[in-house]
Amino acid sequence: MCDTCGCNITPGNEHLVRADGKHAKTADGRAAVTVLQALLSENDHEAAHNREHFDRHQVLALNLMSSPGAGKTSLLERTIDALGGQVRIAVIEGDLETENDAERIRAKGVPAVQISTGSACHLDAHMVHDALHRLDLNEVDILFIENVGNLVCPASFDLGQHRNVTLLSVPEGDDKPAKYPVMFRAADLVLCTKSDLLTVLPEFSVERAEHHLRKLASVVPFESVSTRGEGDIEPWLNWLSDELAAQRSRLELGRTIRPSVQPDGARLHGHAADGHTHDHHGHGHTHHHEHGHTHHHHTHAQKQD
Repeated sequence: MCDTCGCNITPGNEHLVRADGKHAKTADGRAAVTVLQALLSENDHEAAHNREHFDRHQVLALNLMSSPGAGKTSLLERTIDALGGQVRIAVIEGDLETENDAERIRAKGVPAVQISTGSACHLDAHMVHDALHRLDLNEVDILFIENVGNLVCPASFDLGQHRNVTLLSVPEGDDKPAKYPVMFRAADLVLCTKSDLLTVLPEFSVERAEHHLRKLASVVPFESVSTRGEGDIEPWLNWLSDELAAQRSRLELGRTIRPSVQPDGARLHGHAADGHTHDHHGHGHTHHHEHGHTHHHHTHAQKQD
């Protein structure tokens, strides 16, 4: 696991990560938590900068998160096939190694930038910012950021995206929202993928999966899709259309939106600096942060309609 989000630190583990990447012994882990808080704060600053780029160029940025093999890239391929002639798409791919997924996207005629994270188990805002220099945002309507396959750490890092989409595949089991609440609390949409396998995996219950999601006080849409053959992805396409329209309406009003980020997942597996855990969705609804722009000055040309 990586040394940037605290996923390698467990309660009682005295060998804690220092800012220089070495280990330090502390009695309570506060030094490590301080380092992690600083990392998250720096990441949030860069994420806000990324979001300003997206808004200035009228781009809807979506962060796709899931376990490895849940079908993120397959979903993007089908999405490109369905919308490629109507919506300008670009993709940032995150994996530990290889350009396999980016090559699949490029084969569809869509620009894709591969981020190879090495040992890091998630993308961060700085990685995404570097990738943006390799894309022409004037030619993009929707940017998909396919995060590293991982149901823990990606939920804790704002990349500058407007919405989070979490995939849950049928072969994984229907209890994943209960086992990984941080990830599913961060979602603005949950897609149950590989629904064509329901007939051969009757132990998976769509109703039970949604029940686990609702127990997290989440009211986000939960849709089943299949990318195999002529499988149905219409609910996903409809959601994309609605979100793109909503994004354009917000921009006309000079506003933006920041998705839910679950920072406690990056602090000693939910142990925050004050010794308490925080539930950002404990009121029965999902919190999003919408506010007016305070743009830095950019030299990019404004996208023309």
